[in-house]
Amino acid sequence: MEFSCKDFKVGKCEGEKMVDGETLPLVLKPANPNKNDINTLLLALEENKDWFDEMISKNSAVLIRGFDVKNAVEFNDIVEAFGWDDIRYVGPAPRTHIHKRVWTANEGPLSEFIYYHHEMVLIKEYPKKVILFCEIPPPEGGETPFVPSFRITERMLEEFPEFVEELDAKGLKYTFTALSKNETGSMRGRGWEDAFATSDRAEAERRAKALGMDMVWLPNGGVQTILGPRSLTQVFPGRKGRRMWFNTLVGMHGKEMSSAMMADGTEIPKDIVKRCEEIIEEESIQFKWEKGDVLFFDNLALLHGRRPSLPPRRVLVATCK
Repeated sequence: MEFSCKDFKVGKCEGEKMVDGETLPLVLKPANPNKNDINTLLLALEENKDWFDEMISKNSAVLIRGFDVKNAVEFNDIVEAFGWDDIRYVGPAPRTHIHKRVWTANEGPLSEFIYYHHEMVLIKEYPKKVILFCEIPPPEGGETPFVPSFRITERMLEEFPEFVEELDAKGLKYTFTALSKNETGSMRGRGWEDAFATSDRAEAERRAKALGMDMVWLPNGGVQTILGPRSLTQVFPGRKGRRMWFNTLVGMHGKEMSSAMMADGTEIPKDIVKRCEEIIEEESIQFKWEKGDVLFFDNLALLHGRRPSLPPRRVLVATCK
């Protein structure tokens, strides 16, 4: 679909890439630089909902830049302008609720790299869209790099075709260990009581089962969650038949708090995991945050992460079905 919208003009950002004929991210700026207030933006979004949704599916990442978006309240207004249903975050990242549908992004130490992932990829119901708002851009680092998922599948099939097909056929099994209470000193420090919104073990087990998890209680009050089998790749409607690398193999394999293996218990060779990690980094796209940026991700098509940064950095997030 060609670009055609009178309310936006196409911009550029440092680090953008052309992937399979599409620019990632597609940068949208005010059609009139003198009319960049939040009300102008909200009106433009409300009048072009279907077109904007198509741009997200087409380009996978859309960056709104140059509008005067100030805070969580205005960001929430942007999110709600589309009428997309909210989906509550379930996962290990420590987060704080800010306003209505708006939360902080992962509050783990800024010195740590948050590895590439599809948001809530292990949960039965995951968001289709992840929306980020930069309230305070970091003085150095802190990019939110992202990766076209289908490119990982293509390259892994080129180098390890038999392994990819075997693992896709068998599926993946993951384990993850969570403490009882939150530990904000870790990027995966969200305790199970916060994650499942209860301190009752039986209720936590019921909620985990509904999400497709089994649980094993640990002597220290923590819990090990077991998930699987989960697919290695997926093909989603409306995305050119692309086979997405819809997993968190590299992010969880051989870590202190997590593991990833074939669903039948077969270990995954470390050299293949290492090569996959290299491919993901080679395919990554990143740009420098600017104050007021609003970034829309197609969560079915992109992995994303967070580069280490100097403080302060404040990026807020909303997730949508």
